[in-house]
Amino acid sequence: MATFHPLIFLIIHISFLFSAVSAATFTVTNNCHYTVWPGVLSGAGHRPHSSTTGFALQTGESQSIPVPTGWSGRFWGRTLCSTDATGKFTCATGDCGSSTVQCSGSGAAPPATLAEFTLNGSDGKDFYDVSLVDGYNLPMLVVPQSGSGNCSSTGCLVDLNGLCPSDLKVTESDGDGVACRSACEAFGSPEYCCSGAYGNPNTCKPTQYSQFFKNACPRAYSYAYDDATSTFTCTNANYLITFCPGTTSQKSGENSNSNSGNNNNGGNPQAALPLINSTMVFLGGDDVPAPPLIGGSSPRAQVASPFVLWPVAIGLTWFLIRGAH
Repeated sequence: MATFHPLIFLIIHISFLFSAVSAATFTVTNNCHYTVWPGVLSGAGHRPHSSTTGFALQTGESQSIPVPTGWSGRFWGRTLCSTDATGKFTCATGDCGSSTVQCSGSGAAPPATLAEFTLNGSDGKDFYDVSLVDGYNLPMLVVPQSGSGNCSSTGCLVDLNGLCPSDLKVTESDGDGVACRSACEAFGSPEYCCSGAYGNPNTCKPTQYSQFFKNACPRAYSYAYDDATSTFTCTNANYLITFCPGTTSQKSGENSNSNSGNNNNGGNPQAALPLINSTMVFLGGDDVPAPPLIGGSSPRAQVASPFVLWPVAIGLTWFLIRGAH
């Protein structure tokens, strides 16, 4: 009778544990010209293997976060953060209210750009999106790596803080825009929050405010029932999350599905949407001349050329005129 060597059993057991613990890896990169403090919130019963829920990334820095099988959760960036004399840590945008760099199970206070994931879901697929439903605070790109399936990139690559309608804009004391609220947060009415009588996809429709976000970022969620053009799938992938992506990462994202096992968009018709609206101002890092910085490396200090902004001014004028009718 054959015997089963204990060492072989141990190796198999360790391999199983490793595969269960490290099912996917998220690599978070800051390409902004200022420090970003990413936050991580896991779904119920799931935590990243590294147990990190918040950290700082200087310009050009990256951090990898392994997560277990079936992990779900979200990533976001916090900006304009500081620690006061008592040691309390707070951020002007994306703050999680923990008073420390670690968010420790707390989510982002809106407005904040969110990257949301459910790994190994239905049919073993990963489901992911970039959401502006809770508003916007900085550009973000999600690119699947080494997966199979459609595996399209998604995100919001446009600087909306300066273009945000005045009734949604969040400003600092100097008047510069640092975030853009959702209409739900700004006004609280059911038609904007998809609540009450508007709590289903038949009654909750896009509004002029959600269209502002959708026109700028066609693949991002713009309101609660924007699933058809905003949810993407991939299988057995790792993911790159980039804040303030430049043209190199944009091109990589646009071509990511061609490197997967199937570049047919039939199962992901939303992948046919452009990643960015070319008439909007592009905020980037690599391969893009940096806009001048005023007053240091602050997100509110970035100024774009008026020659870049004129197409946006036309689009924003159309938005305001439409809203007036």
